[in-house]
Amino acid sequence: MAKSQEVKDPLVLSLGNSHEKPGFAATEIRPWGTFTTLEEGSGYKIKRIEVNPKHRLSLQMHHHRSEHWIVVSGTAKVICGEKIEILGPNQSTYVPQCTPHRLENPGVIKLVLIEVQNGEYLGEDDIVRLQDDYARL
Repeated sequence: MAKSQEVKDPLVLSLGNSHEKPGFAATEIRPWGTFTTLEEGSGYKIKRIEVNPKHRLSLQMHHHRSEHWIVVSGTAKVICGEKIEILGPNQSTYVPQCTPHRLENPGVIKLVLIEVQNGEYLGEDDIVRLQDDYARL
């Protein structure tokens, strides 16, 4: 019985809130996919972002943070300021603070990327939405 409990507990805890259970990632669902906060410390946060095929995040900017995006799998269409680029696995891009940007999955498989945020404040309420497919302005 103990072995079965050992196997079940990590699966249940990994779906919990990371603030309630230190050491376990918290996944949040969005209309475009999910993000999981993997680690957070003073001045940085690391997330795993999954974008469903044919979906995109809002055109947005942040006053207090910059972001680095590294594609793990799938295809990313990135708008950053006036620049538009297509990235594949093992490619990356930098989004400076206060720069309008958007992440899109133009492909047919899920886009998975790692986001590293740097800045003095990393809260989700530092998102200024300029345009949004899901009416969250």
